[in-house]
Amino acid sequence: MSVTNLKPNMDHWQERVDLAAAFRWTARLNMHEAVANHFSLAINEEGTRFLMNPNQVHFSRIRASDLIVVDANDPETLEGPNAPDPTAWGLHGGIHRHCPHARCAMHVHSIHATVLASLADSRLPPIDQNCATFFNRYVIDDGYGGLAFGDEGERCARLFDDPKKRVMIMGNHGVLVIGRTVAETFNRMYYFERAAETYIRALQTGRPLRVLSDEIAEKTATELETYPEQDERHLAELKAILDEEGSTYAS
Repeated sequence: MSVTNLKPNMDHWQERVDLAAAFRWTARLNMHEAVANHFSLAINEEGTRFLMNPNQVHFSRIRASDLIVVDANDPETLEGPNAPDPTAWGLHGGIHRHCPHARCAMHVHSIHATVLASLADSRLPPIDQNCATFFNRYVIDDGYGGLAFGDEGERCARLFDDPKKRVMIMGNHGVLVIGRTVAETFNRMYYFERAAETYIRALQTGRPLRVLSDEIAEKTATELETYPEQDERHLAELKAILDEEGSTYAS
């Protein structure tokens, strides 16, 4: 069977701890969706075996030892007693089968990203530094086809054909962010939600927007991509706060 409850298995322990911290902080930021939404992290070279949150467990309670292991190529995945949510299998299984550069994938229905995804024009113009971070670095899915079961997950995965684009604005749905590590992916997800909030709030003023030139937007995005260790330090600080509070995330 390809899905195993690894508690108290210690394999890939640091990756488990990082992912558990990301779940806890996402809930604290109110970017989660009840007991839905999922994060995954590849643990083999091909990227087809991955850690994932157990089915229908609240982000604020997830521990490192709770994470299950899923094999994206095993058709029996959904038959086990600890099987993942079928939509998680559809979306994340598709991502990890077709996008080897997507070592980590985080999908949420955070409010501002979802508002952006609900607009007829879901583009994110570079109106500030955070928005410029994503200049030419996202893809918009205009083909929402219902819950992300197998076929829908496969369709979404194939939209990540450009490795430079690591955010999917999922029209009528939410946002999907990919990256090389938990720290990189969480940092990207965090800043995309901030950027979307800035844009949505700017639209609410009804006043003209101050949009950066393509040249400056690209320069800013490139500078931020090479900014040293911001993602690792961001996650490290969040884990330090959780540790000081006596959180069980790393258990």
